[in-house]
Amino acid sequence: MQQDIKEQLKNYKEEHVELSTNHSTKFENLLQQELHQPKQKKYNFKWLSVAASIVLLISLAIKFYPVNTVDDTPKVNEPTKLTLGTISPEFQTIENYYVNSINIEISQLDLNDENKELVDGYLLKITELTKEYKSLTKELNTKGVNDATIDALIRNLQLRLQLLKRLKKQLKQLKNLNTQTNETQII
Repeated sequence: MQQDIKEQLKNYKEEHVELSTNHSTKFENLLQQELHQPKQKKYNFKWLSVAASIVLLISLAIKFYPVNTVDDTPKVNEPTKLTLGTISPEFQTIENYYVNSINIEISQLDLNDENKELVDGYLLKITELTKEYKSLTKELNTKGVNDATIDALIRNLQLRLQLLKRLKKQLKQLKNLNTQTNETQII
């Protein structure tokens, strides 16, 4: 391959190219034009983001601005739904006590992976009792106030609270059992 190139170069004759006399000035002028060409203007789009923000704020203001609309449909006096608490102030106190106690017991549950199945089982029973409580409340509204329904509502609340207390007691026993087991393993 080297010899091929050498052979080709043997036959090469340099052509004599003459440059024009003002060649260097033309080159300098072209170079100056290229170097000092005005830079293209960069467009600043900050105004677009400001406009988009303003449009967003206006649309949110329109969406959430309170509008007083006139409702043409006549309002029908709906009968108030009866609950245990609306029957009398004493029942209101009883209902509040049990509901608050149930909520406190649920909030104080110590949930972890070890007792998840136990807690889920109890919470499933409590959910069923809550559904039954709602159906008893519907019955109270349809059949009217009677002692049997009121007693059933109160027993339902008591049973839910008892279940939660029993669950809390079993969780405490399970925790103590695990602590004792861990202590014996350490010794």
